[in-house]
Amino acid sequence: MRVSAKLSVIIAAIFAVVCFSVAVDGFSSLGHISDPTQLADAKGFAWFWAFLGSIGVVFGAVGLWLMRAEVDGTAS
Repeated sequence: MRVSAKLSVIIAAIFAVVCFSVAVDGFSSLGHISDPTQLADAKGFAWFWAFLGSIGVVFGAVGLWLMRAEVDGTAS
């Protein structure tokens, strides 16, 4: 299956939005946790999802860069 450049950017954007929404939900629920061990685990969980969201943003940016380079004729 071949994925076009536009589709890869769209998929990366959707992936990033989903990951960041899980991260924001995780960070917003930290105030309800009183156990220090669970709090540390929840912070790690939220930061992991934020990291995955940033990976989605990076892949989307690379996809946009490749599309722009292809249009300009600088890609080989």
